[in-house]
Amino acid sequence: MSADFGDDVSYLTLLPISFIFVFICLISILKKKSKDVMAGNELFWDDHNLQRLRCSVKNYDWGKIGSDSEVYRLYSANSVSNKLDPNKPYAEFWMGTHESGSSYVVKKRNILGNAKCGDSEGDTLKAWIAKNPNVLGNKVVEKWGYDLPFLFKVLSVAKTLSIQAHPCKELAKELHKKDPRVYKDDNHKPEMALAITKFEILCGFVGIEDLQKILKGVPEISQLVGAPVVDQVLNVTLEDGEGVVKAALKQLFTHIMSASENVVAEVLSQLISRLRKKEDLTSEEKLVLRLEEQYPGDVGVLAAFLMNFVTLNPGEALWLGANELHAYVSGDCIECMATSDNVVRAGLTPKQRDVKTLCEMLTYKPGRPNILRGFNVEGTEGRTTRYRPPFEEFEVDHCDLPEGTSTKFPAMAGPSLFLVTEGTGTISTTPFSMENIRVGDVLFAPANTKLSIASTGKRLQLYRAGVNSKFL
Repeated sequence: MSADFGDDVSYLTLLPISFIFVFICLISILKKKSKDVMAGNELFWDDHNLQRLRCSVKNYDWGKIGSDSEVYRLYSANSVSNKLDPNKPYAEFWMGTHESGSSYVVKKRNILGNAKCGDSEGDTLKAWIAKNPNVLGNKVVEKWGYDLPFLFKVLSVAKTLSIQAHPCKELAKELHKKDPRVYKDDNHKPEMALAITKFEILCGFVGIEDLQKILKGVPEISQLVGAPVVDQVLNVTLEDGEGVVKAALKQLFTHIMSASENVVAEVLSQLISRLRKKEDLTSEEKLVLRLEEQYPGDVGVLAAFLMNFVTLNPGEALWLGANELHAYVSGDCIECMATSDNVVRAGLTPKQRDVKTLCEMLTYKPGRPNILRGFNVEGTEGRTTRYRPPFEEFEVDHCDLPEGTSTKFPAMAGPSLFLVTEGTGTISTTPFSMENIRVGDVLFAPANTKLSIASTGKRLQLYRAGVNSKFL
């Protein structure tokens, strides 16, 4: 046997052994990488990984029932439970880090990591972010710490919500310290509603001239608060200063909301009897009759006369600042707000009321609200519309992709939450990280992540909530 032939035999013998050794090393590295990523070890953390979320639902009694509810449809697709009660109301679908409705990071099936078969819930999103704060981006961490500054929701409203307002930061701190059971955090709660269906809202006070016409046409209000209070409003002119207008409006609203239950019930009985005999009702009068059916004898029925009654069409949005009076009436909407659950209520509710606080905190700015219709996001080929309120904490995008189309989301300096509301598609951060998406999927995207999204069905619709890019 020649020496060359012996060398070939040795080489052939060692080659498979080398392959086995390399394979074992790769398996060990992959196992360690998987465990370290699960543990939040930044050494192996990919800053651009998308995280799937399991989110929370609220079954408030004002929500739409079962399959009539957009919240039910999305939550049933997002949830792993097959035991949802179709006879219950499904009011709110929460996506975010607030403890009142936590979202959970999904742990994917991972053979190398020895995870149990099938996806399961891991850390809350808040706990996961605390382990991986780099996903927020430096500007967000510097401004708001290790938490999402916004809360993302879907609402399905069958019955009017309470007449309410959300406190500013200063008042929120006072209320939380005074009664943390009711006011669960110390943050303010500016918010924005984006209509999915026709969406009705009572918001803010009508302009002074409209208010004067209402008072002349609704004698029951004069009966409740007294002629002097009504006369003060009727004598206000456009030339009077802002302070005079606010003072008159505050006095009128406070007198209405502070009236005794017996007096309110008697006045409402007379009002409803008169309206039912009237042939040509205004939209506001029709609404008052609806509210009386939902909340018989409630002072909020009368207060509705003072408020703007707005109907948003799908794709229209309305924002509400702190200390602004409002009540959602009916419909389905996307909602985004600063991360808070503080509500001060005074009417149209069986829940605890704080009439004194509400009447003191309101801005009393009269006039119609601003309706947002959004603007096209540059670089998305007209597929994405952005709704940007005047608040630092959040903005919302709506992406609409017909079958076979695609778009890109440019990198943002803050984190984003994505919700798929219709269709199927794919989402990717690189050509090698494509994930399938469908109705009900909710994904967390870290800061500075570029995304490509494509539709694989008839139509893909999704919404993105993120920190207001104007302030980043």
